[in-house]
Amino acid sequence: MYPVELTTPMSKELTDNGFEGLTTAEAVKEVLSTKEGTVLVVINSVCGCAAGNARPGVIQAAQHDKKPNRLTTVFAGVDKEAVNTAREFMMPYPPSSPCVALFKEGKLVHFLERHHIEGSSAEMISANLKMAFDHYC
Repeated sequence: MYPVELTTPMSKELTDNGFEGLTTAEAVKEVLSTKEGTVLVVINSVCGCAAGNARPGVIQAAQHDKKPNRLTTVFAGVDKEAVNTAREFMMPYPPSSPCVALFKEGKLVHFLERHHIEGSSAEMISANLKMAFDHYC
C-alpha cells in the first residue's frame, strides 16, 4: 500500500477534472452494476505511464463532446477492495494498472490495458478513447 501523502496529488489530477473517486468495493459495485448509461473506470497508478500517458490522456478524452455518463477512478495500491472489485467487472482481462475500462449498460465494451498505455502518448490514448466514446456513448 502506498502512503496517502504520495498518492493524493495523483488522485486529485483526475478528481479535479470531473472523475469520481471510488474508494470502497460497495461504491464500485453500485456504479458498475447499473444497467443504464455508460461508465468510464480508470485504475490509477503511481507508475510513470500513468503520470505521463494515462491520466493526461483520459483527461483530454473527458473534454470530448461525447463522453460517458460517469467518469470514475480507483487507485491501485491504495483502494485495494475497490480495485479488486473493479477488476472482477473487467474479466476476462488480467489485472493491469493503469488501465481504462468503458462500460455500457453494465457490460464492458472497451478496454485499454497497461501494455496499450505504455509507449503510447497521451494524445494517442485520448484519440482511442474518443473513438470509443463516439461509438458507445
